[in-house]
Amino acid sequence: MEKEQGGREMEHRERADPLSEAERAMILDTWARVYENSEDVGVSILIRFFVNFPSAKQYFSQFREMEDPEEMERSSQLRKHAGRVMNAINTVLENLHDPDKVSSVLGLVGKAHALKHKVEPMYFKILSGVILEVLTEDYPDCFTPEVQRAWSKLMGVLYWHVTGAYAEVGWVQLSSSAV
Repeated sequence: MEKEQGGREMEHRERADPLSEAERAMILDTWARVYENSEDVGVSILIRFFVNFPSAKQYFSQFREMEDPEEMERSSQLRKHAGRVMNAINTVLENLHDPDKVSSVLGLVGKAHALKHKVEPMYFKILSGVILEVLTEDYPDCFTPEVQRAWSKLMGVLYWHVTGAYAEVGWVQLSSSAV
């Protein structure tokens, strides 16, 4: 732990490994296939996320009480949020060649989730894992072990940027037992 000004302890953040050119190409190639079905894939990701981690629903008043995956699938609010998630990922991927743009986009996502929605940052790490699971299951022919490693690395980069935004706004953890 490092000491922040004022004596508060702050976790030392190691920068995520940058993606190689080959990794970026693999990610963009597989994303092109995924994004063709982005709404359905996004809904699948959020349903799996909320079924496996129901505590995450506390941040969504519009579908907090939904338990049934089929009900979630029919929810226009869940579909709309899934679209926002997939579009944010798409914006990041369209700009992988521009680290400043990636940082800017993910900084906005992180700040909004920290300040406006008060979402615990650990949910981004959990969501990253769910995204990888769903993509690997839904696209087994193109999510080879090598592609999975590249996507895993990408998720680390995304998480690093989002949690950096949390740190920047002085995020204070609300609960240590949210999951």
